[in-house]
Parts: sequence; structure tokens; C-alpha cells
Amino acid sequence: MTTITEAEAPPPLAPVTPAKKPPRKRGRLVPYWLLLPGILWLLVFFALPMVYQASTSVQTGSLEKGYQVTWHFATYWDALSEYWPQFLRSVLYAGSATILCLILGYPLAYLIAFRAGRWRNLIMVLVIAPFFTSFLIRTLAWKTILADSGPVVGALDSLHILSVTNWLGMTAGDRVLATPLAVVCGLTYNFLPFMILPLYTSLERIDGRLHEAAGDLYARPATTFRKVTFPLSMPGVVSGTLLTFIPAAGDYVNADLLGSTDTRMVGNVIQTQFLRILDYPTAAALSFILMAAILIMVTFYIRKSGTEDLV
Repeated sequence: MTTITEAEAPPPLAPVTPAKKPPRKRGRLVPYWLLLPGILWLLVFFALPMVYQASTSVQTGSLEKGYQVTWHFATYWDALSEYWPQFLRSVLYAGSATILCLILGYPLAYLIAFRAGRWRNLIMVLVIAPFFTSFLIRTLAWKTILADSGPVVGALDSLHILSVTNWLGMTAGDRVLATPLAVVCGLTYNFLPFMILPLYTSLERIDGRLHEAAGDLYARPATTFRKVTFPLSMPGVVSGTLLTFIPAAGDYVNADLLGSTDTRMVGNVIQTQFLRILDYPTAAALSFILMAAILIMVTFYIRKSGTEDLV
């Protein structure tokens, strides 16, 4: 048995000193500096105008004598009691257009995501093609499409669809233009891409192996869609419906160009109050009422939809 002498013994280990914390690097502040321009943009072009409109809504006076902040909150009640039909009409038109966009957009988004193949890019270009032209030009085109002597009215009349829409109050006689149906058609066409794009993004994320697994379990295509595809695409459904309903509820171009005085929406009232009647407090109060109503409906809708994972 060999023994280790004192000379052969290894040197004792040096005491371990605690590691010093690295100095805070300036690079950690870079993300905050990158966020600063966006925050300033929101403050200048969103928060400040909102504060200004809020103060305008509680003012009294006239354009000649000037307006003063008198905290006249009765303007809100007066505006709502006088223009509640326009508010209700805006919700009905926007809701109808949103439902139509979902019915038309979901099959097309499904086709692009799962069946388009090499034609996917071409179909996507066709979906966003309306954005290449002005919103005003697209809406004016519908005046020609829905003209009394146009092919659409003739086809609807020959199929006896106009009698049904007349009974529902969507059209008047043999006319489609200047009726609620024309306004809803314009809203549907202009905001349909806002429904298709989120739906396509959500459907494309679905793993195809889930469909194969459902088929291996002898699930029919309808069952696979109901149990797998549609639940997984709910974030796209929620995003698409919000992106369609919110701008449609505040729109005034379609009701102005395709409708009549009987189809005016709250956006038309706000425009008239701001630019023609020059009643700024009423216009500001209407804007805040519309914003609050949409915020309440959106919050309730998101909670009931069961998903907060928006695309």
C-alpha cells in the first residue's frame, strides 16, 4: 500500500469567491427607446384628440360666440334620445354585413388554406385586389351594379327574391339602390377582405395531422369540421368579426352613396353635425356614445366567444 507524502500532495484549492453581478448594460434600454416613437404617436394623434373631443362634448355656446366648457352632460342624453334610430340602424346594418362576410369568407378562407395548392397566392391577390383602388371608387361602382336597369335587379326580380326582400323591408318595390339592402351589400363588399385574412391565418395554423387523426377515428367530414376545424379557427372568427363590425358600425360612405335619408347611419349624423350644422358638442357626444356602445358589445362578445387568443 503506497502512501502519499507531503511533497506529493496536491495544493489546496483556492477559496471560491462569489461571482460579481455584471454591470447593467445600456442595451437593456434599447427596446424602450424603440417603443418611444410609437407611444408619442399614440399620445399626439390619439390620446390628445380624444381629450379634446371629450371636452368639446361638455361645452355649450355657438360657433359665432364661441364654446365654453360648462360640463353640460345633458348633451349626451339629448343626442341619444334624438338619434337612437340611427344607432340601432347602424348596429343592424353592421351586424348583417358581418354575418354575410362570415358566411362568404369562411368557405373561401378554408379553400385557400387547405385546397388552393399552387393557386393560393393568386387567390390571395384577388382577395386584397379591392385595396388597390379607393374606398370611394369601390362604393360608387355599386351604384352601377345595383342600378334599376342593371342585371342584378333583373336577376333578383326573375328569381322572385325581390318579393321576399320587400316583405323583409330591405328593398322598396323593384328598386335595390337607395334601400337597406344596397347599404348592406356595400358594407359586405368593402369589409369582406377584413374577414377573410384573419380566417385564413387562423385556418393555416391548424395542424393537418389533426384532420388525419379524426379520419382515423372514423369521423365524417362534417364531424371533423364541427369538432376540430371550426373550434381551432375561433380566434380568426373573432378577429374577423371584430375587424368587420367595428368599422362598419361607424361607416357613413356606403349609407350616403348607396342609401337614402331613410337608411342614414350614426356616422352620417356625426358627419352632418360636424361639417354642416356645425354643432360640435352634439357631434362629439355622438362619437363617444358610439365608441362606448361598441366597446361594451366587443367586450361582451369576446367573453362569450370563449377565446382571447386573437390572430
